[in-house]
Amino acid sequence: MEFACSHVVCNWQPVSDVPALYAAVPSCSYSSWDGSAQSAAQGPSSSSYRDYHDYDNRIAVIPRSHQGYQDDSSLVPPPLPPRQGSRSRTSQRHQRPQSLPLPSSAPPPLPPRVSHSCNERNLKANVNVVSVSVGRLLDITKAEDIQQFQNPFYCKSCQGSLSALSVPRHRQQGTVWCCEFCGQENVLPSTASHLPHSRDVLYVSEDMDGDYINLEDMLVVFCVDISGSMSVTDEVSTASKAKTPLYISRLQSVQDALLKSLNSLLQTSPRRRVALVTFNDEVTVYGDGTTVPLTLRDWGLMDYDHLKSQGENFTTPHCIAESILPLSRKVQEMKEHGATALGPAALISIAMASRYMGSKVIICTDGRANIGLGDLEEEPTPSSSYFYSRLAEEASAKGVIVSVLTFKGTDCRLVEVGTLADRTGGKVNIVNISNVSSEIQSLLKDNIIATSVKATLLSADGIFYPYEDHCSHKLVKEVGNVTEGLEITFEFAVKPSSVESFLRRDRLPFQLQLDFKTRELQKATRILTEQRRVTTSSWVWTGSLNMSVLGVHCAQLCARLTMEGRVLEAQRQLQAQQELLQQICDKQPNTNEESVYGNWISTMSHICEDLTENTQALSLSFQNQRSRDLLQSKTVPVKGLSDEAANVVYQMKRAKSIALRRHPADTLGL
Repeated sequence: MEFACSHVVCNWQPVSDVPALYAAVPSCSYSSWDGSAQSAAQGPSSSSYRDYHDYDNRIAVIPRSHQGYQDDSSLVPPPLPPRQGSRSRTSQRHQRPQSLPLPSSAPPPLPPRVSHSCNERNLKANVNVVSVSVGRLLDITKAEDIQQFQNPFYCKSCQGSLSALSVPRHRQQGTVWCCEFCGQENVLPSTASHLPHSRDVLYVSEDMDGDYINLEDMLVVFCVDISGSMSVTDEVSTASKAKTPLYISRLQSVQDALLKSLNSLLQTSPRRRVALVTFNDEVTVYGDGTTVPLTLRDWGLMDYDHLKSQGENFTTPHCIAESILPLSRKVQEMKEHGATALGPAALISIAMASRYMGSKVIICTDGRANIGLGDLEEEPTPSSSYFYSRLAEEASAKGVIVSVLTFKGTDCRLVEVGTLADRTGGKVNIVNISNVSSEIQSLLKDNIIATSVKATLLSADGIFYPYEDHCSHKLVKEVGNVTEGLEITFEFAVKPSSVESFLRRDRLPFQLQLDFKTRELQKATRILTEQRRVTTSSWVWTGSLNMSVLGVHCAQLCARLTMEGRVLEAQRQLQAQQELLQQICDKQPNTNEESVYGNWISTMSHICEDLTENTQALSLSFQNQRSRDLLQSKTVPVKGLSDEAANVVYQMKRAKSIALRRHPADTLGL
């Protein structure tokens, strides 16, 4: 786990006048902590928070080397504590005896205070963000020294795990552990009498969840569009300086890419199984090219269960070493004509691949689905959206990675079809005739590390997670399939009613639980537990914040909100992060990170602006109740999002850090 800030900022509150993001938080006030709208039940006023920690160690958040502290005019000492009248009179009656020696040294100087002109008290952006490199943490081959072959002991209330930070106590009824996350007392069994030896523990079950699977048995299914639009040609550059330009069609470029991929797999993974599925107004399943093809048309393209059954029961493909020749011939014989039955073809391809955990489906298309299930030709219907969502969930549950490649300049309703890749850990990309081969080669190298991944973040009762539909101190994310390099983020905040009690505490606990299945179908759980000191926003020096964590979180969160139609919320988040990014760059210039993360924010801002402008134009064009309600609602429809914009948003949802971690050794709390 990597935190954006070394401390938990307790008193951050949104400055927006729209309280929709925090409606689930009980007794929340949505005005700033410097405002006067806070209720007395929520704790002390803003003025009391300014001086609440004048004399404790929270000054450590602000580096002494900061140039702002060089100027004496910016150092304002804290006011002296008020003297009690009785104490003053007592000191007059009891004078210090002359025989006592003088103090050996003067009292230590007062700590420096940040000038109020620094304007860092009210952070518009929430810096309580934690980043998790899931792809690295789930690679158990690199975590053999922390493995334990036993089960963790969980709190019976919140499911927090006993850790190296826990403090069991001996009572009459036995050893009792008071959960640091919810306060529940748990009687420890004899098997859990010893604490874990580390704050980072990997629990691996010795039982297999199913039969053993040879990793080389995984299946690659190429699902290729051969509709009439695939005959569109484009000019390609050649090594020779020929006077006559060379044009090839989209299908020809895909055929060339597939032949190269088959030969590459033959060299690198000769035991890998490969199958071919094509679609136009029919769906043809060739498998490995050695059997009679299966063709489905008409009513067969409308029956979900029938298509799924046909895929699951199709003849098992041979390995590429045995099928390279017949499969290559089938690829070369593909001809473009007809419509686009993309939905049924995707369904039957995923059904075939689901027999082997870790398999891949690579979809190449250039047009909207317009026949059979998942028809997107007209305005997308709830049934079409549900079809792709359901198919994505089933693929993820079976450990199948689906990737979608479309061609530049086409409209495939990528916002809908891209769900297949987004949910299964695959990739979405728009290619052209010249680079389709390299893109497919890249997808073949992206192997799965773990499946059925669930990430749970726990903290003290009083923490909540913005942008979620509950106010619990526990957040569960269903991650699904995980490939190398996957990074996810969590954003948390403190309920106003808990700020005062948290500021009296020295540290807050955090625990990350990663439940998953390995590629060998072993069940495993990795648990990391940390502690973080607490502070208020007035003590946060923006120059010490981790730009990498904040940049990745902003990209992922705003992309997610945009896809959910919560564009206005995404815009507010982007604006706050843009201001914070500028403050960080002013104090710790980093040209590379500033450029990349700044471009992410700028790109997402333009997409959100286009969506809101389209919604406003719709409301002005159609002066009816539905359009007016749409404009005033919290969500903006994204069904009309262009393929180019959808491609960017899907890539942002899987954004990851561009550089090595700034503090790789700082993995535990202060």
